[in-house]
Amino acid sequence: MILASTIHSFLKRESSSGILLMAASALAMVFANTSLSEYYDLLLSTEFEVRIGEANIAKPLLLWINDGLMAVFFFLIGLELKREVLEGQLPKVRNVLLPAFGAIGGMLVPSLIYLAFNHQDPIAVNGWAIPAATDIAFALGILSLLGSRVPLSLKIFLTTIAIFDDLGAIIIIALFYTSNISALALTTVAVCLIVLSILNRMHITAKSLYIFIGIIMWIAMLKSGVHATLAGVLLAFFIPMTSPNTSFSPAKTLERDLHTLVAFGILPIFAFANAGISFNGVTMADVLHPIPLGIALGLLVGKVIGVFGFCYAALKLGFASLPKGMDQRSLLGVSALCGIGFTMSLFIGSLAFQQTGVNTLVDERIGILLGSLFSGLLGYAILYTHFKNPSRDEPKTKK
Repeated sequence: MILASTIHSFLKRESSSGILLMAASALAMVFANTSLSEYYDLLLSTEFEVRIGEANIAKPLLLWINDGLMAVFFFLIGLELKREVLEGQLPKVRNVLLPAFGAIGGMLVPSLIYLAFNHQDPIAVNGWAIPAATDIAFALGILSLLGSRVPLSLKIFLTTIAIFDDLGAIIIIALFYTSNISALALTTVAVCLIVLSILNRMHITAKSLYIFIGIIMWIAMLKSGVHATLAGVLLAFFIPMTSPNTSFSPAKTLERDLHTLVAFGILPIFAFANAGISFNGVTMADVLHPIPLGIALGLLVGKVIGVFGFCYAALKLGFASLPKGMDQRSLLGVSALCGIGFTMSLFIGSLAFQQTGVNTLVDERIGILLGSLFSGLLGYAILYTHFKNPSRDEPKTKK
């Protein structure tokens, strides 16, 4: 009973998902840098096949995780986006202008920094979007370590930036990381979308029916050349938000049910499969190679300049105002936390190099790891020192 209570308490904590991601990543690096590396590589390269008659899908375990499990992750992102658009903060323009500016700067500036280091290398250029990502689970996990001193407005601000960031990542993947387009497969995707639209307009709320069509669409997307994870986002947009004559919400129910699975299952599995960086033979020259260096500086420096700089400009121009409970120093700390790219950066990196058939002589994950690590430390240090003495800069009232 004590163990069960401890586990339940752990899962309830906001930082738990981030802690599991760190543990999974650390375990992957232990496997990759010890005698267990042979088994780690063997596990991820083991091919699994699903066959129905003449139709089959055969992929190594790593790609089943990156193409399959991450489609569920993007399905959850799609559900969250839909809820925010229909019922959350996104329809209230004044509330989202500041994080929208921050998200744009947080994607643009890191990408430009990366390109400044790699624009002359046609292979390296493929990784321009890697430092544009933010890992919301890690960022919120670190923010929650500061406890109740952190105002709710700061958490909402960070979450809203991450929503825009995820939307940007979806657009980037759809537009820039596609290859060998199959007209037949895309036609199948279009038919699935039409069927989903009909189901939605008929107010059919059977979740299993939507998921069945979604699986067919995922398979078609897998064969189309467009990354299969986008099927999860498209499916989410057609899940009904409300049910006729009842208070039941299929979209909210799925979002709630998937949250624990994604946070404590899919993302740690993805981290374990993709964070196994071998440091055997890695030299300082490898770390300072333009690819990992551009990624690390894009995350560490670019996110701070981009998020804080664009928000500061929006404030000075009068386009937006700081949420209650926030000031410029807390905005700076959150901007640094946005440099924790980790999960999304690893995912985009797998698209930029491994899955597009482009190979590099260095491991881009070194830059992701270093940039995310130092961004997390910087953001935590700024916010910890700021909230340690929250009233230090406040004017004293006369008695």
